[in-house]
Amino acid sequence: MKWIELTSTEELESLANQNTYAIIFKHSTRCPVSNMAKKNFEFESPLIPEGIPVYFLDLIKYRALSNEIANKWQVKHESPQILLIKGDQCFYHESHNNIEVAKVVVRMTN
Repeated sequence: MKWIELTSTEELESLANQNTYAIIFKHSTRCPVSNMAKKNFEFESPLIPEGIPVYFLDLIKYRALSNEIANKWQVKHESPQILLIKGDQCFYHESHNNIEVAKVVVRMTN
C-alpha cells in the first residue's frame, strides 16, 4: 500500500468530485493510540482492493484540512480516524481502536 499525502483543499475538492471509493486515514503523529492504529492499518492493508487510493492526513501539519474533511463529509473530527468516501458521501468512518481494514472493505462490497 502506498500512502497519498493530503496537503491541500484542492485535493479534497478533487476527491469530492470523483465517483470512486477512496480511504482517508487521519493521523496524529504525537498520539500513541494513533501510532498503533496506523501500524495495525498498515499490517492489514493487503486486504484493500487494488486500485483503491489510500490518503494520509498528518493532523499536526494540516489540522485545517481535518476540519474541512469533517465539514465536507459531515463526520465529527476524531484522531486517529478512517473514512471511506465516494464523491461527496462518507460511507463509513471509525476512530481509535475500532479502525479495521476488514470493516472498510466490507462497506465497499455491500
